[in-house]
This record gives sequence, structure tokens and C-alpha cells, in this order.
Amino acid sequence: MAANRVIVYGGRGALGSKCVQHFKSNGWWVASIDMAANEEANENVIVKMSESFTEQAGQVTADVAQLLGEQKVDAILCVAGGWAGGSCSSKDLFKNTDLMWKQSVWTSTISSRLAALHLKADGLLTLAGAKAALSGTGGMVGYGMAKAAVHQLCQSLAAKNSGMPSGAAAVAILPVTLDTPMNRKFMPDADFGSWTPLEFIAEMFFNWATGVNRPASGSLMQLLTSGGETQAVPAE
Repeated sequence: MAANRVIVYGGRGALGSKCVQHFKSNGWWVASIDMAANEEANENVIVKMSESFTEQAGQVTADVAQLLGEQKVDAILCVAGGWAGGSCSSKDLFKNTDLMWKQSVWTSTISSRLAALHLKADGLLTLAGAKAALSGTGGMVGYGMAKAAVHQLCQSLAAKNSGMPSGAAAVAILPVTLDTPMNRKFMPDADFGSWTPLEFIAEMFFNWATGVNRPASGSLMQLLTSGGETQAVPAE
């Protein structure tokens, strides 16, 4: 039985799949939570589509509790999310805002509850924010609101009486653009040297999970990539 255990929420996405691979290759037991199974994970919790937050949250929480029993995990990585644009004059404003809320806020809130229930003392919870949401996002209103809510949640989890386990840290990553196949497909002429490689993030998460260079709880870590080099820099 692997000594260390991690849950990857969004384990079928580009970043999630990379995290599953990285932790698995280092001998960790890995559970993926997503709409579809990740065959590389040791276990999968399949999220059922729902228009009700309480229904989806209840289903995921119950399924994880059944999977883990009394076992605790060392880390929970919430890397679920997505992007949709739209200003307040866009006909897709409501649809896209709803989608962003589901993909970012629902998943992050569920992950925080899973941390309260199943994370070890001194464990790690990561959340997926966005550098863009540190200021106004006129052309992507829903995205900016959802990511700003994730930043707020991260800071709340670091505060007193947050319900997080003793010594556990909640840290959000604030990337600009991730170097994913999908992003390359839709932005073929972009400067890929300014995009953050998924391997960098998976390795950084692994370091944080094992106590190496872990930021203080509540940190919003901007991922700044230039010329293929990435730095994690706390937001002011």
C-alpha cells in the first residue's frame, strides 16, 4: 500500500492528468475526481452532472467518504476549471458565468470540505485561481468573478476557525496561460515561451506536498513564465 495519498479534483483535464502521472510515478496512491475516469489513477470518483450545487457537492462528498473510509490523504489538488469569455453586453454572459461558477467555485468549495474531512494535519490543499482576476476582467466577467472567489476562499481557509486541519495549508496558483494542447490549438500564433508548462506545476505541487518550499497558507502564487522559465511569485 502506498504510504502517501493524493486526491486530484479535475484529474481528467490537461493539468489534472499531468498531476496524476507525476504523483503516481513517485509512488503515491492517487484518486481522481472528474466527470470521466482517469485510467492512470488508482481510484476514480465520477462527478454526476447536476444543476444543483448541493446535489453535486453531496454526491462527491459521499463518494469520497465511501472510498477513503478512515484513511486520510496528504494532499488535495483542485485543478478543475476552464475558461469562457464574455462582457456584460455578451448574449452568453449568463451561460458562461454559470459555467465558470460550476467549474471553479463549486469544485473549490467541495475541495475545501474534503480537506476539512479527509486531509491529514499539515496536509496541502491547492486551488486554481488566475492572475487576471487580481484586477478587472472586462472581456471575461464570469471568469474573473469565479477566480476572484477562489482567491477569497483560499485566504479564508488560512484564517482562524476556517475548519482546515491543524497545520494544513491552502495555497492558490494564479497562472496566466497554461501550456495545454487545447490552448495551442486555439492560439497557434501565441508566444509559447510565456506559457506555464504543466510539468512545472505538477513538480511544484509535489514539492509543496512533501514540505519543500511550501508557501504559507493563504498564499496566492502567481505563475510568471518568460522565455520558458517559470517563477512562482506571491501576489501583493
